[in-house]
Amino acid sequence: MAIEPGTKAPDFTLKNQHGQSVTLSSFRGEKNVVLLFYPFAFTGVCTGELCALRDELPTFVNDDVQLLAVSNDSPFSLRVFAEQEGLEYPLLSDFWPHGDTSRAYGVFDEEKGCAVRGTFIIDKEGVVRWTVVNGLPDARDIESYVTALKAL
Repeated sequence: MAIEPGTKAPDFTLKNQHGQSVTLSSFRGEKNVVLLFYPFAFTGVCTGELCALRDELPTFVNDDVQLLAVSNDSPFSLRVFAEQEGLEYPLLSDFWPHGDTSRAYGVFDEEKGCAVRGTFIIDKEGVVRWTVVNGLPDARDIESYVTALKAL
């Protein structure tokens, strides 16, 4: 079960596609965070979703908002994926310990060994303010993120 709005967002530190550590709490007091979990790089629905975010990047990466996309892929595969698709925002690897961050947010599918499509909007104080979880084959509607961000 995914964590609910009003819950303090579990902190984490994960490596991005360049091998740099990214810590959620480093954005506290400065930026709202759109935290997006997706199953796997290089798959059709995931690629479509992440490229749609790329195409609307100023909405999701600016002085007030930071987009963080998390999968259970290795940082090495995320780097190739980011380069191939022109993704310039952080792609974070929840590869090892496998799925720990996905589990903390309640979006890890134990049977499939990957995160489901969970999205969490976290305010500047580190509190989850909005969430949606879609099944593996179901793409998300990025317009709903925009609406939720405007409500903060």
